[in-house]
Amino acid sequence: MRVLYSFPNKIGAARICYTAWEQVRGLAAAGADVTLFPGAVSRPLPVNVTVRPTLARGRLRLPYKLLGRMGPFVLHDRIVARRLEKMAGQVDLVHCWPLGSLETLKTAKRLGIPTVLERPNAHTRFCYEAVAAECRRIGVDTPHYDYKPNLKVLEREEQEFEEAFCLLCPSDFTAQSFIDKGFQSDKLLQHAYGFNESVYVPGESRSEEKFTALFVGVDAVRKGLHTALEAWLSSPASRDGQFLVAGEISAEYKKRFAAQLSQPSVTLLGHRNDVPALMRNADVLLMPSIEEGFALVCVEALGSGCVPLVSAACSEICRNMQNSLVHAVGDSGALARHITMLYQDRSLLRQFRDECIRQRLNYTWTAAALKLLAAYKVAIESHTSAEDTSMSRPVAQIVPQPGVSAASRGVRI
Repeated sequence: MRVLYSFPNKIGAARICYTAWEQVRGLAAAGADVTLFPGAVSRPLPVNVTVRPTLARGRLRLPYKLLGRMGPFVLHDRIVARRLEKMAGQVDLVHCWPLGSLETLKTAKRLGIPTVLERPNAHTRFCYEAVAAECRRIGVDTPHYDYKPNLKVLEREEQEFEEAFCLLCPSDFTAQSFIDKGFQSDKLLQHAYGFNESVYVPGESRSEEKFTALFVGVDAVRKGLHTALEAWLSSPASRDGQFLVAGEISAEYKKRFAAQLSQPSVTLLGHRNDVPALMRNADVLLMPSIEEGFALVCVEALGSGCVPLVSAACSEICRNMQNSLVHAVGDSGALARHITMLYQDRSLLRQFRDECIRQRLNYTWTAAALKLLAAYKVAIESHTSAEDTSMSRPVAQIVPQPGVSAASRGVRI
């Protein structure tokens, strides 16, 4: 399969840049013929990937900040669209990422090439609405620029949603957020992200250690740290256990929740580069997100034998009463009961931990690449069928559940 992979950021850097790097690496290992157009490259890629940066040449990089919020993405998009024109007949599918894809998607459509658009988060309009509502509820401003409403960003992304042949959704929650906004299920393809099994590995049994809960995240409101704090301090685990918070927290958030953050059982670690070690030495991960595309920390915790206690917004990889405990979004009472349950019943905690370890290799980046290739095949077949018959595409992999929305806090599709 000949894949043109367009990524407007610095592939191999942090967060989504790392996700894209793992995707490309996995696709190449699975046998795909990948031509990669990144904005720039932050870490080496496999030798069998053709890499042609758009905003860098050698060690020289065009400063992203120089072009403003949208400039680098628009420029990257125009360059890739021009290159695609010259590659007609050499590409089976185009994989794009948000904000840097509008012209590329239009060009591919005109050339008759199927396209998939990555959705690392839920529908942007839903994200704006959900985060703004939660900020109003707890009395803080939006602390992360990604979710301060930006009409230009929203307009461009919504145009990309329409132009893409299919949207790649890494979770049920993400897919449902698009269905709630009026998208047909046959436009949505499901895949997954993963974890590096050589980095995130289980530690020794912790049955005799102090009960330890861990939170990992940078955007406190979206990730629900305030919900985790409320639940932790309502649980008897806070009397002699410890709650470790890894990640930067805004000054306003620290001020608003100063009383909770200053409790003796709560330790603020700030930004950390040793998250794998933290997970190996924790009993549970607290991730009460109000919105997620795919919570990578959940599969990283699972791979480390750290039991996820998560909201229904997190990936369905977290299976309630099997390898995780899942609560409705915003339900701190349920999360407190889950913390208490595992704090008081170490045999149940060991049972969940053993299940995490047993399943861990099902959720690696290698497994994720195979799912992505399968989604590509569905997109290509559906596109061919649509061209041959001039009829609607067949339903792909996601079927909406009547009467259930992403915002209803208990999504299963």
